[in-house]
Amino acid sequence: MPDAVRLHLEGRTGERSDLIGLFLCPASRLPELITDLIRAKPPRPVELSLVIDTGLGGVPKALSIVESRAELLALRMVEMPAPSDVDEVWLERVSEFVPEDVIRVIEPRRGGAGWLDGIQRVIEHGSWPKIRCGGLSQQNFPSVGEVAEFLAVINQGNASFKATAGLHNAVRHTDEQTGFTHHGFLNLLMATARLIAGGGVGEEVIEALESTDGKALAAEAQALTENEQLAVRGVFASYGSCSLTDPVTDLEELGLL
Repeated sequence: MPDAVRLHLEGRTGERSDLIGLFLCPASRLPELITDLIRAKPPRPVELSLVIDTGLGGVPKALSIVESRAELLALRMVEMPAPSDVDEVWLERVSEFVPEDVIRVIEPRRGGAGWLDGIQRVIEHGSWPKIRCGGLSQQNFPSVGEVAEFLAVINQGNASFKATAGLHNAVRHTDEQTGFTHHGFLNLLMATARLIAGGGVGEEVIEALESTDGKALAAEAQALTENEQLAVRGVFASYGSCSLTDPVTDLEELGLL
């Protein structure tokens, strides 16, 4: 936690400070975060995404702790995994607990017949669905087809989404150490752009997700008009990375910064 706080605060004042987003912290580790922020004395509150790892019942207490430390923390987002059955009663409880001005991000469990239906219910509820793009095992990495299915539901619902895990690099690649093939955040960005332009998931969206040609993806990104850029970021609205440097390095090397 001390390292995470230090790196985040340094990132906020560095030359790429405009790329630093929210600080993600599990609800179970809030006391640690507050202790380290008291020591660090940040000049302004840290914008926080609270990751609920204590169950839905733990949300009110966690939010109360954050609110009591307004000089240190500003809550912007609450993220949580959904139960296997994402029903209306559970979603209504989320609404009751999380203030309206805070973005709600809900991750339905991927796979199975009910996954896409769960995403649809999350959208109808006014929350952002989240897709996990990697992890510590092969099962944590969705196939290109599954990512495309997720995007199709997002497009039908005219919604925003968040992506997380495994997206440290801009372009799709295979990690030599693990053998896992990682999705790239630039792939996901351009797949979203093609999704919006084409009105749905077609071969061109699949091709964007599968591409390992960083230069071609970068050229396509640079060719987007300002309105197209804003539309894409309105849909692919957020993504989390455990590295503050790898994504920046990739974008610099591709000439996108």
